[in-house]
Amino acid sequence: MKFHTRYMAKKSIAKNYIYNMVYQVLTLILPLITTPYLSRVLGAEGNGIYSYTYAIVTYFILFGSLGVALYGQREIAYAQEYPQKRKRIFLEIVIFRFITIAIATIFYFFLFVKGEEYQIYYQILMLELIASAFDISWFFQGLEEFKKTVIRNVLVRLCSVSLVFLLVKSREDLAKFTLIYSLADLIGNISLWLYLPKYFKGIKVDHINVRRHLPHIVMLFIPQIANQIYKVLDTTMIGWLVKDKSETGYYEQGHKVIRLLLTVVNSLGIVMIPRMANAFANNDKKQIKTYMKMSFNFTFFLSFPIMFGIISISKAFVPVFFGAGYEKVTTIIYILSPMVLLMGLANVLGTQYLLPLKKQKEYTFSVTIGTIVNFILNYILITLYQSIGAAIATVLSQVVIDVLQYNHVKREITIKQLVRLSWRYIFSSITMFILCFITKGILRINMITEQIYNLAINMSLNKEYLFNVVSIITQMLVGAVTYIVMLIVLKDKYIFNFINKIKSRFLKKETI
Repeated sequence: MKFHTRYMAKKSIAKNYIYNMVYQVLTLILPLITTPYLSRVLGAEGNGIYSYTYAIVTYFILFGSLGVALYGQREIAYAQEYPQKRKRIFLEIVIFRFITIAIATIFYFFLFVKGEEYQIYYQILMLELIASAFDISWFFQGLEEFKKTVIRNVLVRLCSVSLVFLLVKSREDLAKFTLIYSLADLIGNISLWLYLPKYFKGIKVDHINVRRHLPHIVMLFIPQIANQIYKVLDTTMIGWLVKDKSETGYYEQGHKVIRLLLTVVNSLGIVMIPRMANAFANNDKKQIKTYMKMSFNFTFFLSFPIMFGIISISKAFVPVFFGAGYEKVTTIIYILSPMVLLMGLANVLGTQYLLPLKKQKEYTFSVTIGTIVNFILNYILITLYQSIGAAIATVLSQVVIDVLQYNHVKREITIKQLVRLSWRYIFSSITMFILCFITKGILRINMITEQIYNLAINMSLNKEYLFNVVSIITQMLVGAVTYIVMLIVLKDKYIFNFINKIKSRFLKKETI
């Protein structure tokens, strides 16, 4: 294990976090860039149909993939210094995944593709199942080679966004939109295979045994299935319980914004899994605790300002971003905003601690209970309040999951320690929120408003639209400056470390 630890030490957590965040944000931000356009072109109903049919195919991808991604990443991480063993593991897992995806595709074909409602969309979405079979991002994540998964997919996804703007022009083009995104996933996943020869050249492997992985994969599949079902349950139940598919569209648009923000906070999780697994394998409890504190600190540093910030700008953001007719999305974002913090905490507690330390049972129990609570609350609240009810149910069930997961971690880190790590970020974020609220009020003063409205007339723009744009930009600038200044005043170590790194790099350049 010394070689393995030394190999991992060469990798930079900060760099891998940035690469993984870029990759994760990319998968959400490019569709989000197209959202203002698609919300107007496809309408709430068109977006709702896509969200509903995509949620259905997600279940089959989930069952077809089993727990391969997380298991594969962990096993490759253990075999980083052993090329022959690494190749054997890769081949066995890939063969296993092809078989299970093939079985899932057969069931999907007969249950949905041969149906009548939304048949064309289900046919196109079969490409997503095929794409999942070729997904080997787990291999590079296990090697901590996050850069490779980013570069290759950036080009593919940029092309897909360009095609959306070029080809999707009306509600009748929903099938084109579905095809473009499905092909992008397929091409992006296949392109990663071009990197493999570098790692496997000249390495021969005998005694392939696919079945030996089954018990371990199933053990990780159970918590993942519970987690994935929990993630798509809301959208599915809105589509099931509410006839108006616009409600699915409203919820999906609001949830999409929160998912994007969560990506920034949660990207550290994938990077930390190999680190935590290695510390556990070496029985290094001190290092595990150090990693946990670092992850909590990072989560608090980002989640509190993001949570308060999105609440502050949502009223102006929604009409600018989604257009007219999406007013309900504002309320949904308000309700879902605590998910940035709650899911961030769950990422540390569950993904970074319980799973790498092989506490699958505890993780599974928490997510299963959360899913059951979510199902019950969804059934009651969606019936009463439609998409808003689903948002309330999501937040309440996530609180249940966090509490249950923390119960297994409280010996490692206490509530008192969490308060010490978070109080500066809470205070700074509340101060930021208050100043943003005051800024919003100042912008409504007649003189400033009149100047903006005159500019809107000169530019032939809707005056309220321009006011909202100015409000968003101003609040974001005021918020960012306030938050950083407050952390400096409160002498936060995290922000000072960041400033010192920038200074040291600048000084090096000056010396050169």
